Amino acid sequence: AEHQHVRYNPLRDDWVLVSAHRVKRPWQGQLEKPPPEDVPRWDPKNPLCPGATRANGEVNPEYESTFVFPNDFPALQPDAPEPDDSDHPLFRAAPAQGVCKVMCFHPWSDLTLPLMSLPEIRAVIDAWAALVTELGASYPWVQIFENKGAMMGCSNPHPHCQVWASSFLPNEARLEDQTQRQHLSQHGVPMLLEYAEQEARRKERLVVENADWLVVVPYWATWPYQTLLLPRRHVCRLQDLSDSEKDSLASIMQRLLIKYDNLFEVSFPYSMGWHGAPTGTYLEEDCRHWQLHAHYYPPLLRSATVRKFMVGYEMLAQAQRDLTPEQAAERLRSLPEVHYK
Repeated sequence: AEHQHVRYNPLRDDWVLVSAHRVKRPWQGQLEKPPPEDVPRWDPKNPLCPGATRANGEVNPEYESTFVFPNDFPALQPDAPEPDDSDHPLFRAAPAQGVCKVMCFHPWSDLTLPLMSLPEIRAVIDAWAALVTELGASYPWVQIFENKGAMMGCSNPHPHCQVWASSFLPNEARLEDQTQRQHLSQHGVPMLLEYAEQEARRKERLVVENADWLVVVPYWATWPYQTLLLPRRHVCRLQDLSDSEKDSLASIMQRLLIKYDNLFEVSFPYSMGWHGAPTGTYLEEDCRHWQLHAHYYPPLLRSATVRKFMVGYEMLAQAQRDLTPEQAAERLRSLPEVHYK
C-alpha cells in the first residue's frame, strides 16, 4: 500500500507499475470541466433524439425504448476493397470489412444508465444480446462499447453506445483469446472463472456482488477506479445468459454506476465494453477458454476535475497507477447505493 511494485496482468500478459505513494503529491496540472448539469431532455437539434434529423437526412422514429441505427460515419464498411499485396514484410496490410451501429439507451437525453430503471437497463442488455447474435452470425468479433462523458471523447450527451462488428479479431480480442486459451490448457479451468472465484473469496478488491455477478477492481487494474464485471458461472457470450442472469446484470450494473456517480458526485465518465468469445466461424469452434466479461475504464483520479493521463512513462514504458486497486475498491465499496441526485 505504501511502496512501489509491479503487478502481472494475465489477461494481457503484461505488467503495471503501482506507485501508491504518488497520490500524495500536490496537483498543479490540468483541471477538467465538470459535465453539464443542464442537458435538455429533448432537443430537435440533437441527432440522437426521437424525431430528430441526423446528418444524412434520416429522421429518427419516435422511439420509446432502445433505438439502433447504422452509424452515419462508420469506421468499418461491409464493401471496402481489399488492399494491394505488399512488396515487403515490413509493409503489410490486410482486408478490413465490418458494420458500425449506434444504440440509444433511452429517448431522454438527460438520463444515464445509473438513473434509468431496472426494466430500462434490462432492455439495453436485451438489445446488446440481440446485436451480438445478429452481427455475430457473419462477423468474428462484435465490440459493444460505451464512451460516457466528453472527457472520454463522447461528442453527444444522449445515453448511447456503439457496436462495431469486424471481419477480423482486434488486438485486444486476439490477445485475450491467446491468454485465456493458454490458461485453460495449463490449469484446466477458464482464467476469469477461476479469477472470479478467487476474488469472491478474498473480497479485498470486491466492489459489489449478487447471486450471478461480481464487480472487482482487478488486481492488475491500470486506471484509478477501473472495474471488471464477471459472471459467477461459466458463460462465453452475452446471448448465453438466462433471463434471470440478465435481470441480475441490470441490477449490478445500476449499483456499480450509482457508486461511480457518487464517488465525486458527478456523472462519472468512463469507457466500457463487453468481451466474449468470438463469433462468426468461431461459433463452430471450441471456445471454452473464454469467459464473458465487461471492462470499465474511468479516467478520474482525485476529484471530478483531476484525471489520470496515460502519457510519458505509460506510452513509452508500461502502465502506471497512483493508488492500489485495494484502496480504490475500498473507496467504491463504502459508497452508498442511492444516487446522490
